[in-house]
Amino acid sequence: MSPIVAVGCLLVLASCCGGALSAQAAPGHAHPRFDSDRPAAKLHPLPKEDGVFHFVVFGDRTGGPKDGIKILAQAVADTNLLAPDLVITVGDLVNGYNDDAPWKEQAEEYSSTMGKLVCPWFPVAGNHDLYYRGKDANRRSHDANFEAHFGPLWYAFEHKNCWFIALHSDEGDPATGERSFGKAAAQRMSEAQFRWLERVLQRAKGSDHVFVFLHHPRWLKRHESADYGDDWEHVHALLQAAGNVSAVFAGHIHRMRYDGKRDGIEYFTLAAVGATLTADVPKAGYLHHVNVVTVRKDRVDMATIPVGAVIDPRSISGTTSADVAKLAKDFVPKVVDRIACVPEAGMVGDCVVEVKNPASRPIEVTVLFDCKDPTFVAQPDHAHVAVPPGETRRVVLGLRRLARPLDPWFVWPALEVRVDYLGDGLRVSMPPRVVKVDLDLALDAPELSLEHVLVLDGDTACLAVDAGQLALHDGPFTIEGFLRGSDFKGRRGFINNTESSGFGIFVNEGRPAFTVFLGDKYVSAEAPGRVLRDGVWHHVAGVFDGKEVRLYVDGKLLGRTAGVGKRKVNALPLYVGADTSSSGQPVSFFDGAIDEVRISKVARYAGDSFAPARRFATDGDTLLLLHLDRAVGVITADTAARHLHPELVGKVAFAEAGAGR
Repeated sequence: MSPIVAVGCLLVLASCCGGALSAQAAPGHAHPRFDSDRPAAKLHPLPKEDGVFHFVVFGDRTGGPKDGIKILAQAVADTNLLAPDLVITVGDLVNGYNDDAPWKEQAEEYSSTMGKLVCPWFPVAGNHDLYYRGKDANRRSHDANFEAHFGPLWYAFEHKNCWFIALHSDEGDPATGERSFGKAAAQRMSEAQFRWLERVLQRAKGSDHVFVFLHHPRWLKRHESADYGDDWEHVHALLQAAGNVSAVFAGHIHRMRYDGKRDGIEYFTLAAVGATLTADVPKAGYLHHVNVVTVRKDRVDMATIPVGAVIDPRSISGTTSADVAKLAKDFVPKVVDRIACVPEAGMVGDCVVEVKNPASRPIEVTVLFDCKDPTFVAQPDHAHVAVPPGETRRVVLGLRRLARPLDPWFVWPALEVRVDYLGDGLRVSMPPRVVKVDLDLALDAPELSLEHVLVLDGDTACLAVDAGQLALHDGPFTIEGFLRGSDFKGRRGFINNTESSGFGIFVNEGRPAFTVFLGDKYVSAEAPGRVLRDGVWHHVAGVFDGKEVRLYVDGKLLGRTAGVGKRKVNALPLYVGADTSSSGQPVSFFDGAIDEVRISKVARYAGDSFAPARRFATDGDTLLLLHLDRAVGVITADTAARHLHPELVGKVAFAEAGAGR
């Protein structure tokens, strides 16, 4: 379940638990809280009408970058949407460790940001808030500053028959006054605070729940460089004796941690709301977040919400919804102008990306160079452009490649295109698009002592061709190739780009079919039954001559269907050895070997039969020609004029052709 859905379930349905309708309510559904004129229908259970409220806990703000205050501001905005009764922090509000003037400036920054909450908020003191480093060497803390600006170092308050207790976990060594969370002697609660805590717990004796908050998770005793000693055992014993303490919350360590339930008391440590995170593992508790606590008389529920995950439903206007739909569907970055690249001679050229904004509001586009091959360098490596509604802009990145032959580690250079939609008071980041740099890459095609073929595993392996670069016009064309199937069971793609559009050859269950989307439907030519045998090489060709769709197997016409109309195209990849899904991922994998794949912009074969060439040759009508003899890094060579060089996907191998080829 996503954090947003979880919040909806938590807050909208917070009171929906238990309480079915009584049997007496069945006739006519007569019930003071239920109305329906469908007496035979099943009765719905109604929620209890018990008291319920929510509060939110914030983690540490400080010890992080200066712009962490922006994260705090976002957490405040998120919390206002959740509309809790109150917010309480677990300390480290300011960076501190400074003199009076900067401390007060930081305190005012924090308070003014938290002041935008629509509910009351309550602070807890942490070491950053109190430890002093300044001109007065004899001064030991910012205690007075904290109490003057934020309130008492320890205090408690009652709300809806629950008590909230804020403890002070940095009183220092009672003998020396030293403040240190690394020394056990400095991690003790004073007798004065103990006496106060006993009195408050006694006052809260009849409440439903008691919640306790402090900065350091002292119950851990030792944590990394911190030595908390065993002073918490005395505190825990006091809380246990009270009998109604439900949970204790702390911070300081900048990562989430749940230490379970001890004597009926749950122990939670929060991560951060703007503080430093020592790792980027959100699902393991290294994140900026707030905890939402739902309180009922008989139980306490809790959910962690990442900062920025809460969405204001009133911000998604009809215009925004329609614009984002247009961007998702119609925003297609285009790489214009091919860059000639002869590996042995090096390369210098401009990569030009054209972006059009289909929305009614401006967008911001960022184009980043993305290539794991160190022989390619872009300058600059990224660029930004603002695109007004309905307009088109271009982004240019200078691209260079060192002069050296391609090696097995060659990776095709690509661009990541990021788009931010700028709504009315709303910025929406769209999923990034990745587009290949359009290289006219000249590859040597050395003669091999033995002809090789492509071998696919039927599970993950295929070749991906950029169908947008194929330049197949709306007219006659031919697709063909040789295949040797190991297993034809199920849905198997041979050469395909079909997704309510496009064209392709399927060889399901050994029965080949050639299909083309013409006008508003598929037109297919199929073999009369299973004609492809396991372990045997077959030539399969699909021909569209503008009037009919024809299927040939081993040079013999096996199926023909009349069909005319404009061919419907798509921007999805063309796969050799698979078909494409609506998201452009390969599916319906071919299991076996493939050789000599060719796509032509003419109807190469007519009549009832012909003799397939053993090895195809390129000519002026050839759009794609794959001899499939070897891999060069992540590609295999296309010897047609456009050099489309398909990328290898999954467990692709090349092997000697063997018998029959």
